[in-house]
Amino acid sequence: MAEKSKIYYTLTDEAPLLATYSFLPIVKAFARSADIEIEVPDISLSGRILANFPESLDADQRVPDALADLGELATKPEANIIKLPNISASVPQLEDAIAELQRQGYAVPNYPAEPKTDEEKAVNKKYAKVLGSAVNPVLREGNSDRRAPKAVKNYAKANPHRMGVWSTDSRTTVAHMSGRDFYGTENSTTVKNAGEFRIAFYGKDGSEKVLKDYSPLKAGEVIDSSVMSLSALKDFVGEAIAEAKEKDVLLSAHLKATMMKVSDPIIFGAIVETYFKDVFEKYRETFTELDINPNFGLATLFEKISGHPKEAEIRADIAETIENGPRLAMVNSDKGITNFHVSSDVIIDASMAALVRGGGKMWNKDGNEEDTICMIPDRTYAGFYDAIIEDMKQNGAIDPRTFGSVPNVGLMAQKAEEYGSHDKTFQISAEGSVRVEDENGNVLLEQSVQSGDIFRMCQTKDAPIQDWVKLAVNRARLSGTTAIFWLDKGRAHDSEIIKKVEKYLAELDTSDLDIRIMDVKDAMTETLNRAREGKDTISVSGNVLRDYLTDLFPILELGTSAKMLSIVPLMNGGGLFETGAGGSAPKHVEQFQKEGYLRWDSLGEFLALQASFEHLAQTRGNKKAQVLADALDEANAKFLANDKSPARKVGQIDNRGSHFYLAMYWAEALAAQTADAEMAAKFAPVARAMQTKEAAINGELIAAQGSPQEIGGYYHPDPKKADAAMRPSVSLNEIVNTI
Repeated sequence: MAEKSKIYYTLTDEAPLLATYSFLPIVKAFARSADIEIEVPDISLSGRILANFPESLDADQRVPDALADLGELATKPEANIIKLPNISASVPQLEDAIAELQRQGYAVPNYPAEPKTDEEKAVNKKYAKVLGSAVNPVLREGNSDRRAPKAVKNYAKANPHRMGVWSTDSRTTVAHMSGRDFYGTENSTTVKNAGEFRIAFYGKDGSEKVLKDYSPLKAGEVIDSSVMSLSALKDFVGEAIAEAKEKDVLLSAHLKATMMKVSDPIIFGAIVETYFKDVFEKYRETFTELDINPNFGLATLFEKISGHPKEAEIRADIAETIENGPRLAMVNSDKGITNFHVSSDVIIDASMAALVRGGGKMWNKDGNEEDTICMIPDRTYAGFYDAIIEDMKQNGAIDPRTFGSVPNVGLMAQKAEEYGSHDKTFQISAEGSVRVEDENGNVLLEQSVQSGDIFRMCQTKDAPIQDWVKLAVNRARLSGTTAIFWLDKGRAHDSEIIKKVEKYLAELDTSDLDIRIMDVKDAMTETLNRAREGKDTISVSGNVLRDYLTDLFPILELGTSAKMLSIVPLMNGGGLFETGAGGSAPKHVEQFQKEGYLRWDSLGEFLALQASFEHLAQTRGNKKAQVLADALDEANAKFLANDKSPARKVGQIDNRGSHFYLAMYWAEALAAQTADAEMAAKFAPVARAMQTKEAAINGELIAAQGSPQEIGGYYHPDPKKADAAMRPSVSLNEIVNTI
């Protein structure tokens, strides 16, 4: 007898959460036919906040720590998790979510950004578990296999998205530091024996402070340390400001303050403070009095000066600085929201991909496109963005109709590399040195530091590296595709990884495969050359680069990164199925609240669900799950062929309508299949009912558009209100409820 099958379908945030209210009832109804149970753990930002403060809540308000439970499940062979995009919270987002929960009657504490008392320090420590990329490192107990499904790629070739025009005289460039950044200061070593390490600061004045107490090290893991000099960073920003002014182009900053939740907000703050240097100096006392931190950007600054006697004067000086300095790239020209307003508004992987697709342009304050200097301070990843911009200037925009595909195999298991560095990243308060020491006092790594510098240590365990190399070889063989490891021999960390890659490749049979190791810039150039010739190339990369590449190439190839198949084969046999990126989610919610139209495209969910059912069939012997998977694969292809993704404006198909058509095509495919007569008989009347009532269902869904929607909250919507808003078709609900 087949084992009981279970899928964990995560509840997350914003547009993906709203879409779930519409799609999940359909998923549950279809899954029941294969005796598959769907659980819905809440890993949303609000859910994570509530889970961390049970002592502040009434008994009926408390929620389980779903993220911790899922993290434990991810280490077990029975894991089958569908993970939708979630908010990687910046401090302003965290504070907004806290305020919303408090308004709803949840007595969670305020976030103490600079804790002073023991109680505030304890609260800050709990919120640190919620900030930034709190979810992904917990769930990603495997490496990443991300690619465009054939049906999606074929559709994109037949229906190419709009590409901006690149000019050979484009003035868009990437600006980065030339020294004293993470890249330039990085040192790295491979640990021979298991043991422990701690991170300690030794001041020039003789003081000592333990920054991180003893934690385990595994034999064979690669450890790194690096420092970004605050003074060098500010000097660089000053030079970029002058260059943008001289060239008469926009100035923009591109960081990852959500994932790199300790380091990048500090870097963002240094950029803001340097650009508005005169303002910060002039109003130093006022800003100290109001507890204004440049790391939180202009939006928080404007909030804190609101109502202050000097508000108008400060606003005028900020406006004058922008007028006299280089023009700032805008996030929202209509609302006057600049690139410097909120650190989480501009996420490098999405913003740079959009810039490349758009011909190297960003928006100015008048809503027009202009060339820009892109500040990417650290050289570790600035180079490959520079390489693609130079390629576009020389060769022009890519043609989606003929462009090859660039799937990715990414090293990310067990908090690999920078994305696992949050608990080992510190801003240093005095001159001295920071040492990584083993349990015997031996110095493993050491960095000289000045006051304000950012110190970072990273770990990359050996077992994930072995698994990553093996996964890359398997993917190359299964697809018959060239695979390139993107590893920069000039970077200390990568030089250690290269030794391991060469060792583990030698242990595998790769004689029939084209597998290469190339510097990051060269890998970009070679991959683009091949893709322009219509050839596919697997990019095999580390954790951060995986994140950047799996937005960049899908946005060029498909117009979006939301249509990728993202599978994480968990190292202990389970499966994690991710549904794409959520960068556009906030704008979609705004539109839905304003006019009842949700543009979110759930194709990523459809693709992940198909892979999830297939995984259940293979690992749990559930033959009906395979029938569901095969039928869903057919439905996905028909969904794309008939272009039933959400359109753009009221009166057209939106997210809810796309769910209806996916359900109808899925039911039709199940009714027509011959592998399981029982399921065919079950879904034949469902398919007929949907076909018969297609016009009525469409009418009900369209009629629900056009008016403001009150869902009870942005971060923590009211389930009843959200359900009513997202399931407005009585006819469709009746059919789904009968399955």
